[in-house]
Amino acid sequence: MNSLSTDEPTAQGAADGVPASLREVMARFATGVTVLSTGGEHIHGMTANAFTSVSLDPPSVLCCVDRSAVMHKAITAAGHFGVSIMEAGQEGLVRFFADKKRPLGPGQFAGVDWSAGPRTGAPLLSGALAWLECELSAAHDVGDHSIFIGEVVGASRGGARDGLLFFCGGFRRAVPHSG
Repeated sequence: MNSLSTDEPTAQGAADGVPASLREVMARFATGVTVLSTGGEHIHGMTANAFTSVSLDPPSVLCCVDRSAVMHKAITAAGHFGVSIMEAGQEGLVRFFADKKRPLGPGQFAGVDWSAGPRTGAPLLSGALAWLECELSAAHDVGDHSIFIGEVVGASRGGARDGLLFFCGGFRRAVPHSG
């Protein structure tokens, strides 16, 4: 078997702190960074990196949200959500929407440049690399999170700028391939 590293894997069982080990292992998986949002009566935003595409037919994505999070209640109540795929220069905005001490409701969007999505009304953050609007099509509870499946009802993209990644506990820049 070929190995990418000379480090050997170590076995750990449930008694050895698997949740902490899982967090450490998953930190080594680079992910994109998004801000999820809902509009209208349940307006809310939240930074998320547990996000991925699911299907092209029907066009679908998923996001994972802790069941105790305000966003969980907001998506469930609204039945839709927006996704802003963040650009490398938006780390401050990402940190803001990750801060549990920020204002809730409309106050969290004061001073933030955004537009209401034409299909869902969800706030879509200006300057992002791309935006999606999704209608909630399924929710699955797994452990302390729910997996929300959204059918994409609107998609658009901005200019070719550097993407924002989260890797090993910090933000990194992803440079688009030229050519």
